[in-house]
Amino acid sequence: MIDITMTVKESMKVYKNKAEKKPKFTVVSDKPVYETDLSINLHTGTHIDFPKHMIPDGKTSKDYGIDHFVGKAYVVDVTFLNRRILKKDITSINLSTYDFIIFKTKNSFSEAFNPEFVYLSEEAADYLSKSDIKGVGIDGLGIEREQAGHPTHKLLLSKDILIYEGLDLSQVEEGVYEFVGLPLKIDDVEASLVRAILR
Repeated sequence: MIDITMTVKESMKVYKNKAEKKPKFTVVSDKPVYETDLSINLHTGTHIDFPKHMIPDGKTSKDYGIDHFVGKAYVVDVTFLNRRILKKDITSINLSTYDFIIFKTKNSFSEAFNPEFVYLSEEAADYLSKSDIKGVGIDGLGIEREQAGHPTHKLLLSKDILIYEGLDLSQVEEGVYEFVGLPLKIDDVEASLVRAILR
């Protein structure tokens, strides 16, 4: 198995280097027992976006069974791209064969947040939205940038295609895998941290 989850720590890479995205660990007891509180935004590190994130009255974590988070995945190596993933970069993939499409980009090799991260274009999202896949994943902390109105998110989420962001694909080669991306069992939220693996 390959763990493709970012490690949660105070020094971790976060979207746009926003301070409010950094997790905070607070020791609340050190004797007779040791206990720690964790304060963290649900869009930090490796996480899943549910439709409610972008769609008014959209589905949330409570609306999905556990089977929606596992399935056959194709990891697409697009590390040759410098800016964005276009439709022409994915039309050779037989989408009907897979439950998840996961993009390995140059983002996998950035230890710090790069504001010029490679993202999924609106046209590519529109193409994917016409398929029956369960989800799309990417190694960036966001799946889009420079797109007013967040069309990539909205095209996918409006078709019940969940979005995984912040995957660590640095040790993953292109190919077919079984994907497991389980969110925390939190009721009625728009996002969740995820422990994601490939095997």
